[in-house]
Amino acid sequence: MIDTLNAGDTIKCTISKVPSNKGSRDTITRLMRRDPDIKRGLARAQRMRRQRMHAYIRGGRMWYSREKAAKIAICEQGNTWSMRFTHDIAPDLSSVEQFLSVEKA
Repeated sequence: MIDTLNAGDTIKCTISKVPSNKGSRDTITRLMRRDPDIKRGLARAQRMRRQRMHAYIRGGRMWYSREKAAKIAICEQGNTWSMRFTHDIAPDLSSVEQFLSVEKA
Protein backbone atom coordinates (compact mmCIF):
# COMPACT_ATOMS: atom_id res chain seq x y z
CA MET A 1 0.00 0.00 0.00
CA ILE A 2 2.77 2.44 0.88
CA ASP A 3 4.45 1.99 -2.51
CA THR A 4 1.34 3.26 -4.33
CA LEU A 5 1.09 6.53 -2.39
CA ASN A 6 2.18 9.85 -3.84
CA ALA A 7 3.50 12.85 -1.98
CA GLY A 8 0.63 15.06 -0.83
CA ASP A 9 -1.96 12.27 -0.60
CA THR A 10 -4.07 12.32 2.54
CA ILE A 11 -3.93 8.99 4.34
CA LYS A 12 -5.99 7.67 7.20
CA CYS A 13 -4.21 5.39 9.68
CA THR A 14 -5.81 3.18 12.32
CA ILE A 15 -3.96 1.22 14.99
CA SER A 16 -5.03 -2.40 14.54
CA LYS A 17 -2.68 -3.87 17.14
CA VAL A 18 -0.57 -2.18 19.82
CA PRO A 19 3.11 -3.13 19.43
CA SER A 20 4.86 -4.69 22.39
CA ASN A 21 8.20 -2.93 21.88
CA LYS A 22 8.73 0.69 22.87
CA GLY A 23 10.41 1.74 19.62
CA SER A 24 7.38 0.88 17.50
CA ARG A 25 5.02 2.56 19.97
CA ASP A 26 7.16 5.72 19.85
CA THR A 27 7.19 5.63 16.03
CA ILE A 28 3.39 5.39 15.91
CA THR A 29 3.05 8.20 18.45
CA ARG A 30 5.43 10.36 16.40
CA LEU A 31 3.38 9.68 13.25
CA MET A 32 0.18 10.57 15.13
CA ARG A 33 1.62 13.99 15.94
CA ARG A 34 1.52 14.82 12.20
CA ASP A 35 -2.30 14.96 12.30
CA PRO A 36 -3.36 18.64 12.00
CA ASP A 37 -5.85 18.37 14.88
CA ILE A 38 -3.35 16.74 17.22
CA LYS A 39 -0.66 19.21 16.16
CA ARG A 40 -3.01 22.12 16.89
CA GLY A 41 -3.92 20.68 20.30
CA LEU A 42 -0.29 20.18 21.27
CA ALA A 43 0.62 23.74 20.23
CA ARG A 44 -2.29 25.15 22.24
CA ALA A 45 -1.35 23.08 25.29
CA GLN A 46 2.23 24.31 25.06
CA ARG A 47 1.07 27.92 24.81
CA MET A 48 -1.23 27.51 27.83
CA ARG A 49 1.56 25.86 29.86
CA ARG A 50 3.82 28.80 29.09
CA GLN A 51 1.14 31.25 30.27
CA ARG A 52 0.54 29.33 33.51
CA MET A 53 4.22 28.84 34.32
CA HIS A 54 4.89 29.66 37.95
CA ALA A 55 8.07 31.67 38.60
CA TYR A 56 9.54 32.15 42.05
CA ILE A 57 12.78 33.34 43.61
CA ARG A 58 14.91 30.85 45.46
CA GLY A 59 18.48 31.53 46.55
CA GLY A 60 18.51 34.90 44.81
CA ARG A 61 17.63 33.59 41.35
CA MET A 62 14.48 32.83 39.36
CA TRP A 63 13.14 29.26 39.28
CA TYR A 64 10.25 27.95 37.25
CA SER A 65 7.69 25.34 38.14
CA ARG A 66 6.55 23.80 34.84
CA GLU A 67 3.54 21.60 34.14
CA LYS A 68 3.92 18.20 32.49
CA ALA A 69 3.38 18.05 28.73
CA ALA A 70 0.00 16.97 27.35
CA LYS A 71 -0.39 13.40 26.09
CA ILE A 72 -2.75 13.91 23.16
CA ALA A 73 -1.26 11.34 20.77
CA ILE A 74 -1.69 8.00 22.55
CA CYS A 75 -0.86 4.63 20.99
CA GLU A 76 -4.00 2.58 21.75
CA GLN A 77 -5.83 0.06 19.62
CA GLY A 78 -8.53 1.68 17.49
CA ASN A 79 -7.10 5.22 17.51
CA THR A 80 -7.37 6.84 14.10
CA TRP A 81 -5.67 9.86 12.57
CA SER A 82 -5.18 11.37 9.14
CA MET A 83 -2.15 13.12 7.71
CA ARG A 84 -0.47 14.08 4.48
CA PHE A 85 1.89 11.48 3.06
CA THR A 86 5.43 12.55 2.30
CA HIS A 87 8.25 10.29 1.18
CA ASP A 88 10.34 11.01 4.28
CA ILE A 89 7.85 9.09 6.47
CA ALA A 90 7.71 6.04 4.19
CA PRO A 91 10.41 4.15 6.14
CA ASP A 92 8.59 4.84 9.43
CA LEU A 93 5.28 3.66 8.00
CA SER A 94 6.81 0.52 6.54
CA SER A 95 8.50 -0.33 9.86
CA VAL A 96 5.15 -0.29 11.72
CA GLU A 97 2.80 -1.35 8.92
CA GLN A 98 1.95 -4.67 10.62
CA PHE A 99 0.38 -2.65 13.47
CA LEU A 100 -1.49 -0.13 11.28
CA SER A 101 -4.15 -0.19 8.62
CA VAL A 102 -3.38 2.58 6.14
CA GLU A 103 -5.92 3.71 3.58
CA LYS A 104 -6.06 6.60 1.17
CA ALA A 105 -8.62 9.17 2.27
